[in-house]
Amino acid sequence: MEQSQIEATLNDIRRSLEANRLDDAIASLTALHPADRADAFADLKDKEQLTILPELGIDDAADILEELEDEEAADVAESLSTEYLADLLDAMEPDEAADVLGDLSPERAASAIAEMEEAEIVLPLLSYPDETAGGLMTPSVVSLSPSDTAAEALDLLRSESPGSDMPYYLYVLEEDRKLVGVVGLRDLIVSEPDSRIQDIMDTEVRYATTEMDQEDVARMMVRYDLAALPVIGEDGKFWGVITHDDSMDVLEDEATEDIYRLANVSDRDLSIDSSIGQSVKKRLPWLYLSALTALFASWVITQFESVIATVALLAAFQSVVAGLGGNTAT
Repeated sequence: MEQSQIEATLNDIRRSLEANRLDDAIASLTALHPADRADAFADLKDKEQLTILPELGIDDAADILEELEDEEAADVAESLSTEYLADLLDAMEPDEAADVLGDLSPERAASAIAEMEEAEIVLPLLSYPDETAGGLMTPSVVSLSPSDTAAEALDLLRSESPGSDMPYYLYVLEEDRKLVGVVGLRDLIVSEPDSRIQDIMDTEVRYATTEMDQEDVARMMVRYDLAALPVIGEDGKFWGVITHDDSMDVLEDEATEDIYRLANVSDRDLSIDSSIGQSVKKRLPWLYLSALTALFASWVITQFESVIATVALLAAFQSVVAGLGGNTAT
């Protein structure tokens, strides 16, 4: 959706809230795609967010938290009651819930975990840094046994009713959760119902380890054109899966970080919403350094005043050289 359309919807939501028409505001918000819904929600004032969020269904509210940027999601979570936050975390994907918990204060996170019904799924993910495969993976994956038949596998999928973000692959595990193969949904559908999974699975499975850097994970998925990548722990057991949308987010973040680093503004503590004091503290040293190097360059030029005076045409090229030098440095 175009930004102008989101802004128009946002204005409708604000007018509805000002007129105490909460149902109309909710209807306008939920009519948006989840990603656009999160953008509109993020632009609301804190008071407006706290008014509208509890009135949404648990699933819709959880979708918004999942789509928000990490810092925004953490700010919203800090403002919610512990019981309501726990309900939202239970409804979220485990990896997304772990990201929110990791950004909360330790006391707040501990109280939310104590109220969660599915905390045992999320807790293992908190032990891995965000920038690793373990921090990206989700453990909510449908797995198969080598002895299962294609018909049994399809019945399992129907009973589990996985979400739309489920990978196109199903991973085949032995009883000790050792990964032994992978089978695609298409292979299951076209196979004879009594075909054994061990006969149709692919035993050459590319995987990541829990400690692998997220950028290496994303590049592996791009290189081998993978929609999902299994994650194996140090014990050799299957722990979860990284989906393609997570890898795309990583590539975007890494590319942005690289571009910022080229311009010497790669400090992770700075953002467009940073305070003036923080921006000055972080960037002023670079400005001082730039000023000193510029003064040094000016001093060097003064050493050639006689040459420039003799060949005045050289002065016309100073701005050209300075401009090209800045572009090269950037």
